[in-house]
Amino acid sequence: MKVPFLDLRASYLELKAELDETIVRVLDSGWYVLGEEVDKFEANYAAYSEAAHCVGVGNGLEAIRLALLAMGLGPGDEVIVPSNTYIATWLAVSQCGATPVPVEPATGTFNIDPSKIEEAITSKTRAVIPVHLYGQPADLDPIIAVARRYGIFVLEDGAQAHGARYKGRRIGAHGDAVAWSFYPGKNLGAFGDAGAVTTDDPDLARRIRVLRNYGSERKYVNEVRGFNSRLDPIQAAALGVKLKYLDRWNQARRAIAQQYLSGLASSSLVLPKVDTNAEPVWHVFAVQSEDRNVFQVELAKSGIGTLIHYPIAPHLQEAYLDLGHGKGSFPLSEKIHDSVFSLPMYPQMDSEQVDAVIAACVAVKHRSA
Repeated sequence: MKVPFLDLRASYLELKAELDETIVRVLDSGWYVLGEEVDKFEANYAAYSEAAHCVGVGNGLEAIRLALLAMGLGPGDEVIVPSNTYIATWLAVSQCGATPVPVEPATGTFNIDPSKIEEAITSKTRAVIPVHLYGQPADLDPIIAVARRYGIFVLEDGAQAHGARYKGRRIGAHGDAVAWSFYPGKNLGAFGDAGAVTTDDPDLARRIRVLRNYGSERKYVNEVRGFNSRLDPIQAAALGVKLKYLDRWNQARRAIAQQYLSGLASSSLVLPKVDTNAEPVWHVFAVQSEDRNVFQVELAKSGIGTLIHYPIAPHLQEAYLDLGHGKGSFPLSEKIHDSVFSLPMYPQMDSEQVDAVIAACVAVKHRSA
């Protein structure tokens, strides 16, 4: 049985009639920048995320960058980031002129270790960005507590955590703001690039709205040197349709994850751990093995797709060699990046496909035993 790592077309086909009708409605409207469709999605996504405000922007990277700029960050500032994350988190910091300061993950959950944040804080620290990696919320309470103690911002990276909960409350406004990506492969994915920021702070939301639109809240009146990073109304309308099905899709992901956790217990893979405070949404199902290459080759032979999230730690990327973090600087992160890979995960998978993945993984264990 062939099992692709991800089938992006499946969610479109499931909602094809409704999505097609919605997109045609936007095309017929003649309004193609911001407007009613964006306003409607922002209101609905804010309510869904249990936040007071949502500001749609061009993509997830821009969501982080504009939020940081709205917080007043710039050259000379430092921002604490996970050593184990996708590089976009670091890039947004750099694009503000600030410096990313990496902190190692907690064992098992892949997320930043709250106990290691305080020792990374200096007089230049202005913010910390916990990433809810792979769809599991970071342990926010101790992160927010240390941030409040030192008077620094908490900007959550929720790009992989649409609908996830921490201590019963949806990710959306635990800290000062949450940056979102709606890249097509996300749990809530657009048909191209799209992003947003949610927050309970009305002043912060207003500053982001101004920054995303040439520094202007009123046409031809420019308060600051802004940018052009606006959520497209076609994408907003499509996301509005998909939002109605997100909880159902996330529940399907949880069922798949539980099937994996049970079925792979006898395999040689190191399985993800779930924090007791978290209700993850399983953006990806990431496992670890020192024999990663063997697993990927053997699974490919069985027609099963896998992907590595992510093969190179940010501090070892050529883009960040100037920071001087050589190999061995962040051993926990490096070990994860050297051993992690992700199994197929999308809500339209059926139990037979999941069983096929499990059987193939267990068979690799038997062949290498």
